[in-house]
Amino acid sequence: MTTPPTAPLSGTWRAKPLGRVTAPLREQVVVVLREAILDFRLVPGQRLVERELVDRLGVSRTTVREALRELTAEGLVTVVPQRGAVVTAPSLEDARDLYVVRALLESLIVERFCERATRSQVLRLVAAVEGFAEAVAEQQEIRGVLATKDRIYEVLVDGAGSAALQQITDGIQARVRMLRATSMSAGGRADASVDELRAIAVAVQAKDAMAAASLYRDHIRAASVTALRHLEQSTSNPTPAQM
Repeated sequence: MTTPPTAPLSGTWRAKPLGRVTAPLREQVVVVLREAILDFRLVPGQRLVERELVDRLGVSRTTVREALRELTAEGLVTVVPQRGAVVTAPSLEDARDLYVVRALLESLIVERFCERATRSQVLRLVAAVEGFAEAVAEQQEIRGVLATKDRIYEVLVDGAGSAALQQITDGIQARVRMLRATSMSAGGRADASVDELRAIAVAVQAKDAMAAASLYRDHIRAASVTALRHLEQSTSNPTPAQM
């Protein structure tokens, strides 16, 4: 594995001190850091120095530590001996396992969606897929494209009606977000995703659960090939910021 970036937060992330609102401060810190990580304003491998977080967010060291513990439990932060907390950067082996698990679990969600979704939820899925297709055609920035793809996942989870599956897959979704971004940025991958998701929507409308689940597994596996290739290249040829 490569050595993570060591630049101070002041050079990579702008954040205002948190105000005193209804939500507990710990919760506010968790939300702010989670969003910064998922939006890549805090990059994989970035050190999260407690002192800097205290100064930037205007909260106590105890609050920062509690928030980092929660994010560590979510898999978004990793505590490295002698380095402290860093934004999680999955190894190639971890990434492979995450994609295998994601393909299995999310295809099961698609299967449950076919079995349980209402007509209205099926139409919402079709609309979400077309929303993603529009974002790709308009060549929106990767954050916007991923947001439209997230809506497809949200519709599927809602229609599947399984709190247990949602809880498990939400954590995996967060941990592979960085990998999803690199996959979607690869030439031709976004257009291929549109075709794959449209085919899944057709199978769902036909209530063919087995076909829809199989197509979804293929979709995740195709995405993993691109993402894992990029991760392998980045670990073999680290940038100056990673050295």
